[in-house]
Amino acid sequence: MTVWPLVVGYVLGSVPFAYVAGRIGRGVDIRRAGSGNVGATNVLRTAGVWPAVATTVLDIGKGTAAAWLGFVAGGGPELAVASGAAAVLGHVFPIWLGLKGGKGVATAFGVFALLAPLATALAAGVFVATVWASRYVSLGSMLGLVALPPAVWWTTGNGVVTAGSAAVAVLVLLRHRGNVLRLRAGAERHLGDRA
Repeated sequence: MTVWPLVVGYVLGSVPFAYVAGRIGRGVDIRRAGSGNVGATNVLRTAGVWPAVATTVLDIGKGTAAAWLGFVAGGGPELAVASGAAAVLGHVFPIWLGLKGGKGVATAFGVFALLAPLATALAAGVFVATVWASRYVSLGSMLGLVALPPAVWWTTGNGVVTAGSAAVAVLVLLRHRGNVLRLRAGAERHLGDRA
């Protein structure tokens, strides 16, 4: 299997757009503000709406681009899934920030928006409905990720893409351990709460 898409995917995933947006948007290091998470929700709380929108779009874009590299390299779904997963790993463990990154939700969305668009739209619907009802972005993210693998299988029947979505979902869910504890304690911030 060609290796370069995995390497480029990881490096691309490592680009910390949330960190950059925090610095440019309000001159803050989001690792030391709000929740400390290097992600769009924390950018929203600490730097404002437009930096958060930019972060979301760019994080989705790097996931899509990384998966697309697998096809560019002449690989099939296997290489596309692998290079996309490498981007999610890069986002979670970025080389530029000492391997301390975000949770990978938007990047994962970007990967599977390319590989299984209908399934990703269904999972996004679960996310939106959950956040609308609860105002917890973390809860919406987790439920959307839980919905993704069965939705991928239902809409594509592709075992490789389904397995890849399940593996990525497990990684991202593990990154939400702290959110689960705060949700159980009633200490999780709602969408719109300021840092």
